[in-house]
Amino acid sequence: MKPLSVIAMFGVMTLISVASGEAAGKIERACLQSDRPAANRVLCGCIQDAADLTLTSSDQKLAAKFFRDPHKAQEIRQSDRRSHEKFWQRYKNFGATAEAFCSR
Repeated sequence: MKPLSVIAMFGVMTLISVASGEAAGKIERACLQSDRPAANRVLCGCIQDAADLTLTSSDQKLAAKFFRDPHKAQEIRQSDRRSHEKFWQRYKNFGATAEAFCSR
């Protein structure tokens, strides 16, 4: 997908979320509840938007656990399970997307 297309889709997702009054997603809630000093509604909302573009609902549920237990991410990354390997590929894509859209 071309960067401009991704940016446009990201903007549409944000507008839909705001217009519908959608409650915070799993990733956003985990981010806001974390002890990270940079966590705020704007950043965590942006990260949630990236998750909505790149992760399934079940992926988001698993990824949200990483905020409370960072070691869980390491366990998943090193797992021999094929499902974990597939998840990790999607998670890396999510991370790259969030970094591109949310780091300012």
